[in-house]
Amino acid sequence: MYCFYISKILKHFFISHRWINESRCKFKFIFRIFEKKHFMNIIITGAGRGIGIEIAKLLSNIKGYRVIAVSRNILALQKYSNEIPGGKNGSYLYPVSIDLNKKDFEKKFLTYVLNRFKKIDILINNAGVLVNKPLSQLTSEDFDTIFTTNTKAPFLIIKALLPYFNNPSHIVNIGSMGGFQGSEKFSGLSLYSASKGALAIFSECLAVELKEKGIRVNCLALGSTQTEMFAEAFPGHKAQTTAADMAKHIVDFSLSKKQNGKTIAVTQTVP
Repeated sequence: MYCFYISKILKHFFISHRWINESRCKFKFIFRIFEKKHFMNIIITGAGRGIGIEIAKLLSNIKGYRVIAVSRNILALQKYSNEIPGGKNGSYLYPVSIDLNKKDFEKKFLTYVLNRFKKIDILINNAGVLVNKPLSQLTSEDFDTIFTTNTKAPFLIIKALLPYFNNPSHIVNIGSMGGFQGSEKFSGLSLYSASKGALAIFSECLAVELKEKGIRVNCLALGSTQTEMFAEAFPGHKAQTTAADMAKHIVDFSLSKKQNGKTIAVTQTVP
């Protein structure tokens, strides 16, 4: 008799225990779906002006999108972030002042990111610096400045964030038609174009290396866009594409899930 009651109790316990475990698993699964559906963690560098700030504006106005916007000068970003009804629709804009040309900047960068995000969905490496000089006037300092910001900084950022990318996730490196193989080249932009060419090849190689982690990597080679940098490169010229228009294209591409390991020309005119 006692054995009968004990067996009934144990049977009830195991059924209840299994139901609890299954319920927990279902709850975790539903929570992951909800989180994935409603939230997106995004980082943009070079977000203080031009195309970068337009990207930040577009993304931070999408429901559930949380954006860290990196720039040396963040005054415009701070002003805009104050205008966003933060938290109302789950979207936030976090401006942070970091100089990507400074030694060990990635330590401050990573600390800031991890205080806000546990995982990263999209990284847009948009920061860039341009020096318009003929070869005879270029210096070793010019070389270091251009390649540190345009090529080394994306490398350091991606490496620092590597354990924190979601599966899937997307890295978009912003290149230039100046660094696109076979494109028309211009005097005075040799180092800038070379640094962007290196970024494009780096992107293609990373796409192969990170594919198994669910991380896609692409490079957008931008053509003429009316920004402060374009004015520095081509004084007196006016581009047909506005910074806002180019930003829309970059945002759409960043959110897409099709391409991987591509360097894609995005241009109407050069210059």
